Amino acid sequence: MTLSHQELVEKAEAHLWGHFTVLNNSVDSMRVIERGEGCYLWDTEGNRFFDGLSGLFLSQLGHGRTELARAAGDQAATLGYFPIWTYGHPTAIELAAKLADLAPGDLNRVFFTTGGSEAVESAWKLARQYFKIKGQPDRIKVISRNMAYHGTTMGALSITGLDSIKTMFEPLVPGAVKVPETNHYRCPTCQDDPYCSLHAADAIEEAILAEGPETVAAVFLEPVQNAGGCFEPPPGYFARVREICDKYGVLLVSDEVICAFGRIGYMFGCERYDYLPDMITTAKGLTSGYAPLGALLVSDKVSEPFVGTGEVFLHGITFAGHPVSCAVALANLEIFEKEDICGHVRNNEDAFRESLEALTDLPIVGDVRGAGYFYAIELVKDRATRASFSDAEREHLLRGFFSNRLLELGLICRADDRGEPVIQLSPPLIAGPDEFDFISNTLRQALTEAMAEMERWSNA
Repeated sequence: MTLSHQELVEKAEAHLWGHFTVLNNSVDSMRVIERGEGCYLWDTEGNRFFDGLSGLFLSQLGHGRTELARAAGDQAATLGYFPIWTYGHPTAIELAAKLADLAPGDLNRVFFTTGGSEAVESAWKLARQYFKIKGQPDRIKVISRNMAYHGTTMGALSITGLDSIKTMFEPLVPGAVKVPETNHYRCPTCQDDPYCSLHAADAIEEAILAEGPETVAAVFLEPVQNAGGCFEPPPGYFARVREICDKYGVLLVSDEVICAFGRIGYMFGCERYDYLPDMITTAKGLTSGYAPLGALLVSDKVSEPFVGTGEVFLHGITFAGHPVSCAVALANLEIFEKEDICGHVRNNEDAFRESLEALTDLPIVGDVRGAGYFYAIELVKDRATRASFSDAEREHLLRGFFSNRLLELGLICRADDRGEPVIQLSPPLIAGPDEFDFISNTLRQALTEAMAEMERWSNA
């Protein structure tokens, strides 16, 4: 029996606990997404939307790819499930080998998870056990950036720097230390220079020295930071971070849950910025969202104490390396190579950026930043002074106006204020100039209306 839209909404409100979602607050406005094709989605009322956020930064190949559906079905019919706890199965083995082949440097070992938070959690646990085995048991701390998001499990949440989603769960895992992000637009040190200075990298060394190098296990950084709105690293940033980590014997973890698999034009984000981490955390685009899967890629240096020594990484996840998910990932990566998805992003990213920068003639647009197919537009109250909106103004602008109006105009993206208010865009990697024009034209209309709305609201 097919349920009507209203029946689905009523059942959702009675039983579905949405993530980061207010309960019992959307009976009249909840949209139920029913199907997708290419860059577009349709809800149960027949409305079409451009998927400007790729679901959650992961629908790299778009929706409705029958090759991925067939890969999942064929594998489920052959072997639906078996764990990789002392066993192996073909798709997990083949995928691990494929990822090791694609990864830069000597990241030759792959520890599977089911998602990004688990990959980050696994990296911290592995770093701690690695140093215990190496005779440095005091190295338990991690350094990450003030506003960065690294996940919601207790370890990953501790590494995360967003107080708004952390305080409810305190006390968290001890040992998480924070340093500044590379927010050039609002940097008091160098906002008027062409690029941010390396003060944010130097702050990592200062934090290591303040904590005691013998207590610090790892530094967790995204190639392009998501929370706060797509902060790019300045030239030389990661080279300096790598130098600092090597100097003090600290592991460098590249959190690429978003930035891997083509999102910024390369299979791995560290390749774009020319640095070699000790571990890479991934998920999302690994399967283009067609099945849940994450992976922690580990260097030979970090895996060495476990190889042939009898030491066991005391960590595991039931559904990690699921045969169906691994089959989907293999098919996904095959399409990446066949269709040169990373090349497509690199060839089109300038056009995407230009379509967004065209909006800077609007007084509400303060900054456009990002890389590849991963961009943010920071909204300001006064562009000349870079003055932002008050808390009440942000609430009205983002949740009272933008979220609904953009959907009415057929665009799904993120209106976010974890930091300053931004509009984030992360379209499927198959998008091109026609889609960029739609995004730009739709945003121009919504932003123009938003300025008028805020003027009316402030005068009311």
